[in-house]
Amino acid sequence: MVESQLRNRIGASVRRERTRRTWSAAELARRAGISKAGLSQLESGSGNPSVETLWAIATALEVPFAALVDQGDKGPTVIRAGDAPEVVAGSARYSAALLSACPPGARRDLYVVRAEPGQPRLSDPHQAGTIEHVVLMSGSALAGPVDDTQELGPGDYVVYRGDLPHTFEARSAGTSALLISELS
Repeated sequence: MVESQLRNRIGASVRRERTRRTWSAAELARRAGISKAGLSQLESGSGNPSVETLWAIATALEVPFAALVDQGDKGPTVIRAGDAPEVVAGSARYSAALLSACPPGARRDLYVVRAEPGQPRLSDPHQAGTIEHVVLMSGSALAGPVDDTQELGPGDYVVYRGDLPHTFEARSAGTSALLISELS
């Protein structure tokens, strides 16, 4: 579940980006493939969006995922292990916590991913030019393009195109990774 403060920030960000494009809620919902009622709940801060829903909205708006969840620059920020607000996936035991969003002009976002064995996290292609870097911190996982996943252990690194279908599948309990999403 997404905590209240994060839900409100996401709602305001989605509304800001939608308004910037002068789209109606119905238009964004259509482009993202979600219901208008779901979008309305999300924008009001009462929805509980999944990773999949937020990626669909970010893709439709042509903005990085981080633009919807970032808390902005408030000076030095320390995020203690386990304290970063997480957004969970709807189809897998997977969550992502944004650690650092891309400032204007830069093109990278930094996440901590926690995942448990079970259903893999399948990701649709992100914006053209997206590259993902993954460093496995604990556990074991399969990660990378759907047709060429790589087995990773603690400390292993993989880089792959994020603008193609890709996956992350925890192979052991307590799997965590550092994910850097880069747009060139």
